[in-house]
Amino acid sequence: MSMFDNLKGKADQLREKAEGFIDENADKIKDGIEKAGDFVDEKTGGRFSEQVDNVQTGAANLVDKASTDDTPAATDPIATDPVQPGTGPAPRDTPPAG
Repeated sequence: MSMFDNLKGKADQLREKAEGFIDENADKIKDGIEKAGDFVDEKTGGRFSEQVDNVQTGAANLVDKASTDDTPAATDPIATDPVQPGTGPAPRDTPPAG
């Protein structure tokens, strides 16, 4: 067994432990996210509340996804790419003027 295989096995074990932790503690993690965001809002006088709210929502969604989703998208960074095929600009019928 190569060193790479050994490291990959350890990484898989850590991923499984993290998934188990998230499954068992999703509500506590989301409460912590909410409290951290509220703390930032308090310390910044609410100047960045929209951005903080967006981060809180995104982080809570990641926790939900990680605790309920067993598909590769939860662990595969390539599968989580927000750019989907066919969602770019429509092809042009005519070449650009130039």
